[in-house]
Amino acid sequence: MSILHWEKNETVATITLTNGENRQNLDYANSMLKAFDEILADKDIHAVIITSNDEKNFSQGVDLGWLMKKFQEKDLQSIKDFMYRTNEVFKTCLTFPMPVIAAINGHAFGNGAILACACDFRFMRSDRGYFCFPEVDINIPFLPGMLGWCKKAIPPYKFQEMYLTGKRTSAPELEQHHVIVKACRDLDELRNESFAFAKSFTKKRKIFAEHKKRMYKDILDVMATQDPPLIESLSLMVQD
Repeated sequence: MSILHWEKNETVATITLTNGENRQNLDYANSMLKAFDEILADKDIHAVIITSNDEKNFSQGVDLGWLMKKFQEKDLQSIKDFMYRTNEVFKTCLTFPMPVIAAINGHAFGNGAILACACDFRFMRSDRGYFCFPEVDINIPFLPGMLGWCKKAIPPYKFQEMYLTGKRTSAPELEQHHVIVKACRDLDELRNESFAFAKSFTKKRKIFAEHKKRMYKDILDVMATQDPPLIESLSLMVQD
């Protein structure tokens, strides 16, 4: 099964995840970065949408099956490469010289929800899917950088609740707390609203990139200094 594809519609590029639950592994990260590079090369594109073609899922997060297999094979370098490359995906969202918009069409769990937080704006359908950080229940702590971009997307009081409880949150609730731009009625409205919003951007790339670079400087600094030691030590899980 393919991992993703992207297409251009007028001034908007849409990256569509095409791998079912869209579990994230090293191939996923490399494919995302390749798509961003190709989009960047087209000077007529002014906005990017990330979505999925699965009926139920935006992304269910890390491919734990792949991760456990690499542990069993003692292929620790592939795990580290995945973590670094995944951080590059998030960093690219934070620094891309145009708006990156998540059109959340279904469940966004774990790294799927974190990906949406790394985007500049979010839309979500109301009739299907939840937004959730289940890491507290599966003994996986966030990297410091992850905490940074989740906090920029979610008000601190709400993020504390979601992060420490692992509760599933619906689109109307996320809209109420300004995590998403709009809770859309269904898939058609999600597509139409996110595209119309993306198409409204005609900003010059250089100033847009500088705005994002300065706005997210603290997060980028944390990613550069605090994440690598934890990745190198493979501090991925907290043992009971």
